[in-house]
Amino acid sequence: MTGRPPDVERAPFGRLATGELVEAFTLRNAGGMEVRVTGFGGAIVSVRVPDREGQPGDVVLGYDDLPGYVADEVYLGALVGRYANRIRRGRFSLDGTEYVLETNHGPNHLHGGRRGFHKVLWSAEPVEGPEGVGVALRYTSPDGEEGYPGTLRAGVRYLLTGDNALVVDYHATADRPTPVNLTQHTYFNLTGDPGRDILGHKLQLHAEGFTPVDETLIPTGEIAPVAGTSFDFRRPTPIGAHLDADDVQLARAGGYDHNFVLLGRGTDGSPAPAARVFEPGTGRVLEVLTTEPGLQFYSGNFLDGSIRGKGGRRYGPRCGFCLEPQHFPDSPNHPEFPPTILRPGERYASRTVYRFGVA
Repeated sequence: MTGRPPDVERAPFGRLATGELVEAFTLRNAGGMEVRVTGFGGAIVSVRVPDREGQPGDVVLGYDDLPGYVADEVYLGALVGRYANRIRRGRFSLDGTEYVLETNHGPNHLHGGRRGFHKVLWSAEPVEGPEGVGVALRYTSPDGEEGYPGTLRAGVRYLLTGDNALVVDYHATADRPTPVNLTQHTYFNLTGDPGRDILGHKLQLHAEGFTPVDETLIPTGEIAPVAGTSFDFRRPTPIGAHLDADDVQLARAGGYDHNFVLLGRGTDGSPAPAARVFEPGTGRVLEVLTTEPGLQFYSGNFLDGSIRGKGGRRYGPRCGFCLEPQHFPDSPNHPEFPPTILRPGERYASRTVYRFGVA
């Protein structure tokens, strides 16, 4: 594949029960990287990158076909919104009015509800520019969808660059005030083999603090220092190094499922380093840069072997991890957190970069 000019391949991926055609878009660059995206849920279906020997491998979890994504309940590869992460009791007040959302994860609202952005068909078109090739997705969320106020017009662009980076740009406008928090929920396994766990991946997070959670995984409002805790990834540390520690936060989540408070972004608003992951066996490296203030690190706690993914493989415990740049969970109920309310006349804009390499 090396030396092939950048391109986008467009092909049918299946039809929904409504008869709507769903397409998949395969992005390729000259460096041997390939990304496949589908319009259903804006899901990243596969990411193929070389290891230190130059051998390509698929480093994300997913399904072989459309029915897998339609039935999916763990957000494999999906875009999530209108509000990523959790909102306590599915309720928030905005300008004196209380809004009630669906509670789809215990007592709380998670990732936009049962029919969040991960369960809708986005319009999709290939794009090409000086930075690389990609696909532009658009979706209009009507007023009242899943309980959210206002019509939200959302757009996401995936762009594959020549230096093996996947750039994800998010934007949105609304005709009424509404909370917005969009992110990407891809599960990574840099070994390229989902039969192997991710516990030996060495993770570094550019965060001095995190937001502890209560028994239902809602932030308490505290920003706690990571120093001296199981949440200290300021230096490269195997993901599994502290998973068995006697830590109430790990016990509540069944592992890591927490928001880390990032150190900041470029003074010009450009993406700043958020995370770096190194897989020793293959030498693959994933770096994440973002304009977002938080990063949800999830260690695949709810993968239990019941999900059959690509090639019929069962996805067992800790076979994938997520790094989800976003605003903090439950921010509409925490005025002390960075705000997430989008108002008419404003434009929501966010950028995250997933850069792949070897070491």
